Amino acid sequence: MVGNRIRLHFPKPVITGTIHLDGSKSISNRALIMQALAGNANPQLDHLSTSVDTRLMQQLLMSREDVLDAGAAGTTFRFLTAYLATQERELVLTGSERMKQRPIGELVNTLNDLGAGIEFVEREGYPPLRFTGKPLIQLKQKIRIRASISSQYISALLMIAPALPDGLEIQLAGEVISRPYIEMTLAMMKHFGIFSEWVDDTISIEPQSYQSRPLFVEGDWSAASYYYSLAAISKEVNLDLYGIKDHSLQGDSAIASIGRLFNIETQYHQDHVILTKSNAPLPASIEWDFIQCPDLAQTVFTMCAATGVKGVFTGLQTLRIKETDRIAAMKAELKKVNVPFFQLPSRMSKQNEYHMVEGKAHFEDTPLFSTYEDHRMAMCLAPLALLHPIEIEHPAVVGKSYPEFWKDLKSLGGVIEEI
Repeated sequence: MVGNRIRLHFPKPVITGTIHLDGSKSISNRALIMQALAGNANPQLDHLSTSVDTRLMQQLLMSREDVLDAGAAGTTFRFLTAYLATQERELVLTGSERMKQRPIGELVNTLNDLGAGIEFVEREGYPPLRFTGKPLIQLKQKIRIRASISSQYISALLMIAPALPDGLEIQLAGEVISRPYIEMTLAMMKHFGIFSEWVDDTISIEPQSYQSRPLFVEGDWSAASYYYSLAAISKEVNLDLYGIKDHSLQGDSAIASIGRLFNIETQYHQDHVILTKSNAPLPASIEWDFIQCPDLAQTVFTMCAATGVKGVFTGLQTLRIKETDRIAAMKAELKKVNVPFFQLPSRMSKQNEYHMVEGKAHFEDTPLFSTYEDHRMAMCLAPLALLHPIEIEHPAVVGKSYPEFWKDLKSLGGVIEEI
């Protein structure tokens, strides 16, 4: 997409066809860091994500420039922060204006406590960062980090742990969010020859060397979630999704369980899944805790809005510090189709925030959806085009994680007009 806006609609509310999903961005970016730590300049990684974020990770790992710009790529920025702390290079790591608003202080302070030399260039606790080139002479072997902020901080520390002289023992304080992403990191480290132990709230990793080994990157379950949304909204579905499988490393495979609440059945095969749909009545309401799979939240909000299923949701703590404040953004965009999305009163919330989507999408005209420089805003709202023509601003934003998204929608019958 080269235009600033597109108009999208589906002439028939039926989804049939075949989609070949790109490699998982989460797996790809971890594999690139681990292979870099293994000292392998030519890793044998097949089916890597073609996303902007992953290509950027590849470029920055190879770059010898004094200033590295990670743009809006949060995973890339956080993983590189830990990796560069081990590299004894003088450089600045920066990013987009939105990246400069996303906190990095807890990770940087933890790395400095370990002995790294990282300084905040502008605002304390936020990018850009200056790496002084100081060798990471390990000052401590045991650290404690809050597990409720970002699993990416923990994964970043885990990946460099084997390269530290004394290894690392990480105590996770508080509720662990996005636990499947930490488990993914440890499973991939095991694939590349690193052994770890996770007992209660402590993960221990001895000093070891990464082994350069081939890896085929499984398809992206986060991307698959948008097809579950299309399936939930469509009248009929028979869709093959290639590249994903059962027993995935990815926490976003939970979309298959969520899909069942919307009468979507997932048939698992060796290298793909088939989505079908029954005509049973939908439930009046659903509840879901997104603490383990926050990237699915926007998709499920839209599924509820499109079908009229009331949704009550928790585990949304990290949504406010993503590419945009996703809670505020979804509230604004769903309002355009007359669906309220709001936080329930604190007296009902106990220790967690509860949010609710209530009502069915009603179109008074053709809504123009904003994307807030957030790839998931564009993709999560696109399935509403099964109900009514919609317009989406800055459609190229999907390149951050799924460059072929609009092309794939066309293959399923979507009609796209650049404006």
